[in-house]
Order: sequence, then C-alpha cells, then structure tokens
Amino acid sequence: MAKTIVGLFDTFAHAQSAVNDLISAGFNRDDISVVANNASGEFGTHDGSHHGVNVSQAGGDAVKGAVKGGMYGGLTALAATVALALIPGVGPIAAVGPLSAFLGGAALGATAGGILGGLTGLGVPEHEAGYYAEGIRRGGTLVTVHADDARANEATSILNRHHPVDMDTRAEYYKSTGFTKYDEKLPAYSPSQIEEERTRYTSYTAPRATTASTSTSMAATDRTINTGETVSVPIVEEHLAVGKRAVEGGGARIHTRVIETPVTESVTLHEEHVTVDRHAVNRPVTSADLNNAFQETSIELRERSEVPVVAKEARVVEEITVGKTATERTETVTDTVRRTDVDVEELNREDTTVYNTTGTTNKTTTSGRI
Repeated sequence: MAKTIVGLFDTFAHAQSAVNDLISAGFNRDDISVVANNASGEFGTHDGSHHGVNVSQAGGDAVKGAVKGGMYGGLTALAATVALALIPGVGPIAAVGPLSAFLGGAALGATAGGILGGLTGLGVPEHEAGYYAEGIRRGGTLVTVHADDARANEATSILNRHHPVDMDTRAEYYKSTGFTKYDEKLPAYSPSQIEEERTRYTSYTAPRATTASTSTSMAATDRTINTGETVSVPIVEEHLAVGKRAVEGGGARIHTRVIETPVTESVTLHEEHVTVDRHAVNRPVTSADLNNAFQETSIELRERSEVPVVAKEARVVEEITVGKTATERTETVTDTVRRTDVDVEELNREDTTVYNTTGTTNKTTTSGRI
C-alpha cells in the first residue's frame, strides 16, 4: 500500500527546498504536487479561458513575459507545464503535479472541488483538506508526495527538515480568528493581508517569553546614625533559575489510499470436441457388420472443457508502525547575575562627629560612616 504525505509551508522558498530534496533523494517528479498561492502573480497570470485555468508551457514567451522574479522557474523545474487558476475562496494559484489535474473544467465547481476534491482523493479527511485549502488561501504553499510504504518515513523526514506548518497549531490559530470550515464565498487574500497573516503566525506559534526584571537601587546618600539607631544594609544577590517548557515544532501527516493495479495471468485450459464424420462407402458386408446389423443402438459422447477459476486472498504483507521517539540533550544557558557588595571603611579615632545636641554639652561620640 502506498501513502501520500502532505505538508503546508508558509513560504514558497521552503516548499521548493523540500521538493528539491525529494527529487535528489530519488522520488519521482510525477508523484510530487505543488500548489502555491499566486496572489502577487509571481508565477504568471491566468487568461480567464479554459474555465478559469491557463495551462502554461514552461518555455512559452508569453508566460515568461508575465513572470516576476525567479519563482516560476522553481515550478517549471518540477514539471513541463504550470496550471494557473483562479479558485473560488482561494484566489489565484499556481500548481504542478497530479493535483493540477483536478483544477480543470468541472473541477472548478461551486464547492471549489479542485483542491478539496484532489486532497480527499488522495485520502486526506475532508475537514483537514479544508485547513490545507485555507492555508493556501492565506498565502501558503502545499506539497504532496506519493510514496511507497518503504519510503513514506523518508519523505516525511525530508519535509520536516524544511519548516512545514504544524497543522494542529495552525488549526487552533484559524479557529481563534473565527474560522469554522473552508468557505469558498470568502474573498481571496491580498498580498498585504498575506504578509500581515505571516506576522501574526510568528507571534502566535512562537511567542517569546518575557521576564519582567526590576531592581531597586539603594539611595547613594551619606547619613549619620544616632545613638540607639541601627541601619540594615541588604546584601542582594540574584540567582539564575533555568526551567523548561514544551513547544511544538513542525510535522507532517501520513494518509493512506487504495491503489488498484490490473494483473494479467496465463492459464492452459483443456477442451474436448466431438466429431461426427459421415461418408458414402460401397463394400461387401462382413460378419462383424452382420452381428450389429438391423439392431437399434445408441452411442453418446460428451464434450468436456476447462474454464478458469479466479480467487483472491487478502494477506498482510507489511506493517507500518507509527510512533514518536524522544531524545535528551543538554543546553548550556549563559546569563549575568548581580550581587550587592558592601565596603566597610574604618575611620580614625580623631575623626569624630557630634550629633543629637540638645542644649550645651561637651560630649563627643566616635562613629563610623557607612
């Protein structure tokens, strides 16, 4: 059984790097699909024909004239043609690979079945397909790769190396903005709205922990101490407390689908055929002929033949174990801590200070100064 691995990327650059690694690893280009938001027209413009789809040849001069930057080349490196389409609820998109086949003709129906239908056809649950479609609407790039069971984990690992979106976290973000399900009636995002969304993603998925640090400095004043008074000088020392918290990283979903493969087998069949030949003769009657002459007899012959018998048996030929592994690592945290230090200065005996005088007195008191 084969699997389809699906990954959503916030930037086309990350998606393109992931696809390049897939191809370098030997995955078939024909098994890889890319659907990118084309709100800014980086990949060209569709002409409104073919039910809203313009399938552009990689080397066409007209297409080259409409292309901005080098992003178009990143798509044409994957396939000979790029489908440029306007999807209800998503807006302009550019697509290559098997998913692009769902973007033509009736696939662009009232339910924007091109993307949703294509993903559900690959085995993606409908509600998850809605999140992926919303991700493309908000400026993302979708990558799918069809892989055998033996290489599904390898494809997942390659996608994970290029910062895919954690769809669980992103789904929670969509819900926080009022999203309930994909709606093709909503307007497409503009390039400026897409940039604003990416800024909000960063603050939502990777909030920076801030620690309020305040310190109260002692007043740098000189004072004297009366008899019977005491002054406490606090010695303040900071200690570094290092904790840890769990954060979610990227990931990929694995979906399975059933593939029907025609099988042809040859079998040798035995057949019997009865032949009856009748022809005129003219010879003398023999004694053997007289023994059987003038008697009623019945001779019966039956034809037999073999026919193919087909039976199918389902057998478990391989098992895929899906799980997570955990590793431990030690990270050294370096920071600066502060401590109050106090210098005590001894004064000479002759250094005296008179204080608390009430009336006339000749009393002197030896004191220190802090």
